[in-house]
Amino acid sequence: MSKLNTISELDVLRKDIQDYRKSFRKTIILCGGTGCRASRSDELINRVTLEIEKQGMEKEVMVRATGCHGFCEQGPIVVVEPEKTFYCHVSPDDAQEIVERTVRKGELIERLLYTDPVSGEIVPREPDIPFYRAQDRELLSQNRQVDPCSIKDYIAIGGYSAIAKVLSGYSPEEIIEEVKLSGLRGRGGGGFPTGRKWTQCHEAPGDEKYVICNADEGDPGAYMDRSVLEGNPHLILEGMMIGALAVGAWQGYVYVRNEYPLAVKHIGIAVQQAREMGILGDNIFGTAFSFDVEVARGGGAFVCGESTALMASLEGKVGEPRPKDVHSVVDGLWHKPTVLNNVETWANIPSIILKGSAWFASRGSKSSKGTKIIALTGHIKNTGLVEVPMGTSIDSVVFEIGGGPTGSPIRAVQTGGPSGGCLPVDKFYLPLEFDALAEAGSMIGSGGIVVMDEETCMVDVAKYFLTFLQDESCGKCVPCRLGIDRMLEIITDITEGRGTPEQMVLLEELAGTVSETSLCALGKTAANPVLSTLRYFRDEYDVHIAEKKCPAGVCQALITYWIDPDQCTGCGVCKKECPHEAVKGEKKAPHEIDLGLCQKCGICRSECKFGAIQVQ
Repeated sequence: MSKLNTISELDVLRKDIQDYRKSFRKTIILCGGTGCRASRSDELINRVTLEIEKQGMEKEVMVRATGCHGFCEQGPIVVVEPEKTFYCHVSPDDAQEIVERTVRKGELIERLLYTDPVSGEIVPREPDIPFYRAQDRELLSQNRQVDPCSIKDYIAIGGYSAIAKVLSGYSPEEIIEEVKLSGLRGRGGGGFPTGRKWTQCHEAPGDEKYVICNADEGDPGAYMDRSVLEGNPHLILEGMMIGALAVGAWQGYVYVRNEYPLAVKHIGIAVQQAREMGILGDNIFGTAFSFDVEVARGGGAFVCGESTALMASLEGKVGEPRPKDVHSVVDGLWHKPTVLNNVETWANIPSIILKGSAWFASRGSKSSKGTKIIALTGHIKNTGLVEVPMGTSIDSVVFEIGGGPTGSPIRAVQTGGPSGGCLPVDKFYLPLEFDALAEAGSMIGSGGIVVMDEETCMVDVAKYFLTFLQDESCGKCVPCRLGIDRMLEIITDITEGRGTPEQMVLLEELAGTVSETSLCALGKTAANPVLSTLRYFRDEYDVHIAEKKCPAGVCQALITYWIDPDQCTGCGVCKKECPHEAVKGEKKAPHEIDLGLCQKCGICRSECKFGAIQVQ
């Protein structure tokens, strides 16, 4: 790749690439994100490419391997343009048929088309699928337009025109003012106004400053940052370049989870390509602006996502938080002024510059602007990545986009990961915005939403997150180190039939102490799963303690399996599948469970087709 010395050379290159793209009659877009790769999409991509070459269509049909499209449960996904034909659950063995019938002849392959689980309707075109139609995919839509390993693809869709725009006449103050007017707040969980953070770093004394992208996404079930970084890495680099110009930084770092190998690979390729083209390095586009980026792999701990712990890890120290007597915008990496934003925050910057702060501020709510990417998982029909305007109700996300429950009625959502809280269905009217969820005892966090149905025990949910936080706590401060341990001990007692009313009082006191006195934000929010479940599902705790029962039938120590003789047909499936030989009975006669042998694994219940096995 030849080096670009001026902004006009970038414009010429962009036009050349766009003209080249127009020469293709069709484009086959294949999702190559981590989720689809788990279902052999890499093999599918190779097979489609070979089939196009075999049929001599490589000059008229473009094959583009992209990042995540968002509808992860439907992968591998193939979209054929310009018709936008959408195929899902595609196998490598389908490659020849797709090329022969759809690409060459324009025919639809009905068995590969999407069927809406709510209406049962077959939907041939991607824009007409309800899951996509109900979203506002400003960031995620760009993933399908680019091969993440091709800087030319990014340039073709307008990439690096935002940094070119600000280099053509914006002062640092003007860049910051535009970000301020947009109302952008940090997408990593805290929701701190981005423009205000940049102002503080810009005004901090010293010539040596840094910008950092936090891609150490550690929440269970969250993969928003991973999908954006591995699907469109140049977008993040461009956002960081604009931020660096605004605050006066010459060096940036992308701190990415080591457990995200594809993201690590793609951002590394993007940095190398940008350097080779002169978009990173000295005197970018012939201007006085110089900036470079290094990729750093994460320390493998949840706490390394906390700002000061992340910076300590970057410095080669143990990833532990430090007191924030002085904020990192003044005293950050190597005690220099530092701006730290997460992947999604940086990804929004180029659009704000190109389309204007007013455009960005027109989306979202009064206090939370723009769109937010949500990782939607749990007991719902449609799971995957969702992008909606801030302020969209939980109800809309769960039922309109998610399609509602898969079986039992939905009873709650858990938002914000381990630092978030659980909200009951009667709170689903709440908007997805920073302030409203915080008032309700939860938070947006990085953007995870786990949907839970009536077969979920909320006490067990609190226990799950406390177990995670106990493992991931750095142990530096006493409230977090000991407080989480003691809270987990109490909830374990409750789920195993040893709970007492006095422990409930202690549990609330401990949760309040941990929240108020822990050193870092992760410790301060560690009690949220406990506090929110106590606030909204206290009756479930009471039943566990007073009646020694688990209403949801989840806590093994508090449940007993038995077979309803009126429902049992004597088919023998439960007896055959029981690994402990606890089911007794003759063929075609009602069976029984030997409670002395039963290990409460639940296999018999899951295998019974007649609903004969009950829990009490």
